[in-house]
Amino acid sequence: MKRTSLIISALLAFSMSGIATAQTEAFVSVTSADNQSQGMAMVLATQMAEQKAAVRILLCGPAGQLALKAYEPAALKPRNVTPKQMMQNLVKNGATVEVCALFLPNFDRTPADLIEGVAVAKPADVASYMLKPGVRTFGF
Repeated sequence: MKRTSLIISALLAFSMSGIATAQTEAFVSVTSADNQSQGMAMVLATQMAEQKAAVRILLCGPAGQLALKAYEPAALKPRNVTPKQMMQNLVKNGATVEVCALFLPNFDRTPADLIEGVAVAKPADVASYMLKPGVRTFGF
């Protein structure tokens, strides 16, 4: 009886340790043209990344401009950084950033217009990712 209890306790501890170490995945969809909304999306994505979440960001509509080389949004207080700068820092630290598949053709742009580290999303890949168990989805 003691041996059975010991085995069950060991298995439970092992399975709980697996749950505790599973990496959180965060999908952040940004569509707003509002500079502060874009900035807050990047602030929260940064906080999630700092807390060891794998972060994937999809930029659509007006927010897709953050990915353009020629676009410079206004800096936000109190740190005087732009949403684009925050996003680039996320990329540098391992976040995946993509523009939606409709952005470039509807803004008369090409992939060459995108900043380094930003790709064009493939809808089937994004949908598959969003449907994965455990992926938390956030929209701005």
